[in-house]
Amino acid sequence: MIARGGGSLIFTSTFVGYTVGFPGVAACAASKSELIGLTQAFADEFGQQGIRANALLPGGTDTAMAREMNDTQEAMDFVINLYPMRRLASADEIAQSALYLASDASSFTTGSAMLVDGGVSINRT
Repeated sequence: MIARGGGSLIFTSTFVGYTVGFPGVAACAASKSELIGLTQAFADEFGQQGIRANALLPGGTDTAMAREMNDTQEAMDFVINLYPMRRLASADEIAQSALYLASDASSFTTGSAMLVDGGVSINRT
């Protein structure tokens, strides 16, 4: 990237451990939170060389893994009800946010932890 004059690094983190904690996911929260620090360090270290670094923090996404983790309708309903939008994201919705960070539309965005979490981070009920 330095030789090409810049680029965009996008790390995939999570809102878990950044804005919300859940039982049973301490290892995931710790490792993904470390990516935010790495993102910020890279943004500062390589910004003058045209390299932007951002972390994408997706919320619940309708994937096979999410369905496996929430393997009953009751469990899935509980998770969905945590979100103000009362639904999970599609993989395409998360991809659109990554495309924004990769594009020139985000040319002044670096060092950010971009929440794409359907509002779960603000919901306290």
